[in-house]
Amino acid sequence: MKRILFFVLLTWVGLSCAKTSSQAPYPYGVAESPWSEALGNHRAVLTVDEPAEAVMLSFDWRRPDKEVDNRRFLVVNAVTGDTISNIKRIAVDNEQCKLIFGPVKTKGTYYFYYLPYQVQPGYGNYNRGYYPKEDAPDRQWVETSASAGQLPEAKIVRVESRTDFDSFYPMEIIASAKEKNDYRKAHPGRFLVFPEDRAFPIRMKSQVPYKWFQTNDHSTFKATAMPNEYYTFQLGVWNGKDDLKSITYKTEGLKSGNHIIPAKAITCFNLEGVNPAGKPFTKIVGVSSDAVQPLWFGIDLEENQPSGTYKGVIAVSDETGYSVPVNIELKVSGKPLADRGDNELWRHSRLRWLNSTLGITDKPTSGYTDLSLDDNRISCLGRTVGIDMQTALPSSIDSWGHELLASPVRFIIQTSSGEKKLNGTIEQTGLSEGKVSGSWKAEDDDLALTCHATMEFDGWINYIYSIEPKKELLVKDIRLEIPLKSEASPYFMGLGLPGQETPATYSGGWETKGKTVHDYAVSIPTSKSTSWLWPFDSFWCGSEKAGIHCELRGASYTGPLLNLYRPAYPESWYNNGKGGFRIQRNGSRTLATAYSGERTLNAGENLTFDFALLITPVKKLNAHSQFADRYYHNGGAPTPTEENLKAGIKIINVHHANELNPFINYPFITAARMKDFVNEWHGKGCKVKIYYTIRELTNVVPEIWALRSLGDEILQGGRGGGFPWCREHYVTDYTPQWYQHLDDQHLGIAADASVLTATGDSRWYNYYIEGLAWMVKHVDIDGLYLDDVAFGRDMLKRMRHAMDDVKPGCIIDLHSNTGFSRGPATQYAEYFPYVDKVWFGESFMYDEMSPANWLVEVSGIPFGLMGDMLHGGGNKWLGMQYGMTVRQPWVTEGVSCDPRYIWQLWDDFGIMDAKMIGFWEEKPAVTSSDKEVKVTAYVNEGKTLLSLGNYSGDKKQVKLTIDWKQLGLNPSSVRMVAPAITDFQEAREFTPDESIPVDPKRGWLIIIK
Repeated sequence: MKRILFFVLLTWVGLSCAKTSSQAPYPYGVAESPWSEALGNHRAVLTVDEPAEAVMLSFDWRRPDKEVDNRRFLVVNAVTGDTISNIKRIAVDNEQCKLIFGPVKTKGTYYFYYLPYQVQPGYGNYNRGYYPKEDAPDRQWVETSASAGQLPEAKIVRVESRTDFDSFYPMEIIASAKEKNDYRKAHPGRFLVFPEDRAFPIRMKSQVPYKWFQTNDHSTFKATAMPNEYYTFQLGVWNGKDDLKSITYKTEGLKSGNHIIPAKAITCFNLEGVNPAGKPFTKIVGVSSDAVQPLWFGIDLEENQPSGTYKGVIAVSDETGYSVPVNIELKVSGKPLADRGDNELWRHSRLRWLNSTLGITDKPTSGYTDLSLDDNRISCLGRTVGIDMQTALPSSIDSWGHELLASPVRFIIQTSSGEKKLNGTIEQTGLSEGKVSGSWKAEDDDLALTCHATMEFDGWINYIYSIEPKKELLVKDIRLEIPLKSEASPYFMGLGLPGQETPATYSGGWETKGKTVHDYAVSIPTSKSTSWLWPFDSFWCGSEKAGIHCELRGASYTGPLLNLYRPAYPESWYNNGKGGFRIQRNGSRTLATAYSGERTLNAGENLTFDFALLITPVKKLNAHSQFADRYYHNGGAPTPTEENLKAGIKIINVHHANELNPFINYPFITAARMKDFVNEWHGKGCKVKIYYTIRELTNVVPEIWALRSLGDEILQGGRGGGFPWCREHYVTDYTPQWYQHLDDQHLGIAADASVLTATGDSRWYNYYIEGLAWMVKHVDIDGLYLDDVAFGRDMLKRMRHAMDDVKPGCIIDLHSNTGFSRGPATQYAEYFPYVDKVWFGESFMYDEMSPANWLVEVSGIPFGLMGDMLHGGGNKWLGMQYGMTVRQPWVTEGVSCDPRYIWQLWDDFGIMDAKMIGFWEEKPAVTSSDKEVKVTAYVNEGKTLLSLGNYSGDKKQVKLTIDWKQLGLNPSSVRMVAPAITDFQEAREFTPDESIPVDPKRGWLIIIK
C-alpha cells in the first residue's frame, strides 16, 4: 500500500526518476531518504575538490518564492555533519545565489541548505517560520578570503528536494529576465500560449517556467487518451507588457476521419462552468502584464469513442481579437475507462466534478413527505402554514399540532402618511413534490411592490420583497413583524442573545458589543472583561413543541457566521446601522420585529428585502437512536479497541489528521486504506463516518494548481504566510488555515497545511458533492461528521440526495464551537432538517449554563434532534437531563471522556425503549420542591429512571412530586433505588416522600420500579 501511495504522489508533482537537463539547468532529484525537516525542503549537493580557507559557490537556483535573501544558509559536511562556520553573501536574488564559505577542512561532498525553518509539532495555526539569517562571518576570515586571490569553486552535482512533494522541479524553476526578454524578441505578440500536459500543472502566477523555453515550437499539443476518459490538459497564457482585459477561446471540436469530438464536449474550466445552483455561467478572465494564466481544459470522451487520432484547433483570443491557435492531436485508443479516470488522481479527470449538478432536485429527501396544497394551506411533515391571500404571508403556523402565531405575519412599509395598505393577488408559479412557489404584486401612487415566496418540504419558507419607488419617497421604516403566542414561545435565542427564556423586552442592533464570556457561558481565549463585536442575522423563538427560526438574508454570504467569513450586511435590513431588532412580550402576545429604519428611496431604485422562516421541530425526536447508536470519536486513534466495542459503540467517527484520513477535507488519498477499515468494522456491526467538509483545503490536493488557476473562486485570497511549504509554492494570495504536523508518516509529507476556501458560488461545492457520493459508493462510508462548515442549506439538501441515491440511511452529525460560530444552534438551524445529531459542545461552560441555555442551545431537542457533550467532559449529571453523555474516548481540556458506566446503566434499564418526559414539558411527570433542581423522567413499562439535576451553586434538599399515572406505577409498592455508578454516585435507596440531598451542579439517577 505504501508503495502504491508513493507512486500516486510521485505522479502529482510531475517528477520522474530520470531528470533531464533540458527542463532545468542542473540535475534535479529527491533525497534517497528525507533529511531532518528543520533543515528545510531544499538543498544543493556540492563537491569541493580540495581543502581551502574559502570556497566560491555560484548557484543558478531560479527560485519562485519571496524574500530569498532573508533566510538562513547552512553548508554542511555530508560525511561528518559539521557545519561550515562562515558564509559571506555576494549576490542573492530569485535568479542566483553567489557566496563564499569556509574554511573547508576536507574535500568531498557538502550540502547547501537554503530554506531551513522552525518545526512546529502538533496542530492549530503555524506561527513559527524560517530561521533568521546566519551570523555575519568572522571579520578576520573575510579579510583572509579577500586577499586569497582566485578562490576554488564548489561544483553543483545536483539539486535535491527533501521529498517529492516539496520539489520545485520542473514547473517552479524560473526563467531568467534575460531569457524572457530574448524569447519575447524571438516570438513577438500580445501574448504567447504554451500547451502543457496534466502531469505538469502550471504553478507560478508571475514567473515563467525555464522548461518552456527549451522548445521553440509550442503550436501543437499531442496526447493519448482512452474511450470514456475525461481527459484534461492546460494552455498557459503568458502575457506581454499590456494587461489583457479578457481572454476567451474558440474551437470547432476534433476530428478523426468521419468521427468527431464535438465542440460541446470541450470545456475550459477557467472561462465557463455551472454554479452550485446548477446554472451555467461564463467568466471574464484578465491577465496582468508579464503574468501567467493557466487555462485548464477538459475533453469529455464517449464510452464508445472510436479509436483514432483526433485533430483540431483551440484558438485563444483577447479582447482586441488577437488570437493564438494551438493544434490539438489526441490519440484515442484502448479499452474504455470504467470510472472516467476518477480513481487515478493524476489524471485530473475529477475536475469535471466542478460543474456537477448532482443532488439538485426539488424532491423531498429521505424521511420527509411530499408537500400538500389545500386552498390557502400548505402542509409538510408535521407542519401546516395558512397563507393570507391578500399579503402572501403566513396567517397561521401549526407545528405538530401547536399554533405559533397570535395573528398574521406582517411586512410593513411606513411613510410619513402611515403604513402602506398594499393588497394584491397571489399567483402560483410552481408546484412539485418538494416545493411550492408563488408571486404577489401590489402598487399605489408611490411604489410598486413584488414578492416571490417559496415553501419547501422541510418547513423552510423564503420571502423576497422587491420595492421600486415611482418617485422620491421618504420611508420612516420597513419592517417584518412576527406576532407569536406567548404560551408557544417561552424560549429565545439569537440576535446577540444566548439560548434563554424569552425576555420581556429586548432591543439589539446588527452587532452586539460588550458581552463577556460569562454572559454567554462559553470559554473563549480572552480575559473575562474582554468585549467584542459579533454580527447576527437570525433568531429562533418557541418551545420544544413548536418554534420559528427567522434569518434576515441578502448579505454577500448566507450561511453560518463563522469568524472566518464576516459578511457585508444586507443593505436593505442593515441600512447603515439604522436597522435592528426588538422583542416585546405583552401578556398572551410576543412580538418579534426586524426593522430597517428611516431612509429615502429614489425613483426607479430597487430595494430588496429577503428573509426566511423555518418551522421547528423539523422532525420527530429519535430518542431510541440517541441511546442505542453510541459514538466512538478519537481524533488521533481512529481504531476502537475491543473494550470500546463491549461498551456498545455503534458509530465510529474518523476524524482527520490520522493514518486513515490524514489530510483535511480531502479523504481520497488514503481511500483504499479507509475502505479496508470500513469493511472490518462493518463486519463487527459498526457504522463508519468520516470528517469531510469544505471550510479549508489541504495542500496535498492533486488538483490544487488547477484550483489556484481559478483565482479566488475556490481558494480565498489573502496575505499569505503560514507553513513554509505554502510560502515556497503558493507564494502569494492565500490565507493559511489549519496546520497539522504529520511526523513524516504519510507519504513523507511533513505537515498538512490547509488554506481558506471561498464561499458563495464556489464550484468546490459541486466537487464536494461528487466527492461525497464517490466516498459512499467506493469506500462504503455511512455518512459524515461535519465540523463548523460554511455553506447554505441547499448544500445539505444536495448532500442528502447524493447519499440517498447511493446508500439510503447515511448519517450526518454536526459539531460546532460557540467561540467560533456564536450561537451555533441559531447559525446552523437551517441544517437541522438534514442532520441526525448535533455536538454543540466545544467552548460551552456547562456548569454556568441555565436549564434554558442547555435545552435551547446545546441539546438539539427543540429542533427534533439530540446531542452529546464535549468541553471539559461536560457535566455528566446535568447532561442526563437531556439524554446526553460524552463520546468515547474523546479527550478535551485534559479530561478523558468515559461514558461507559452510564451506558451500562442505560442498557440495564433499557433506556432506548423508554419515553423521555423532560422537565421542560407542559406537564412533567416528576417535579422537585426547588425550582433550581430539575427532573427528567425516562418511563418504561413497570419502571422509570429519574434524572435529578441541581443547576445552582448550593446544596439542595428536595422532595419530589410524582405523577404516578404518567409513570404507570403504584406508589404503595415501589422502590426508589439510586444504583452505584462509578464516578457518578454511590448506591442509595429513597422513599417517595423522603427529602433527597442534591449537591451543587450534580444530581442523581434513580430507578423507580
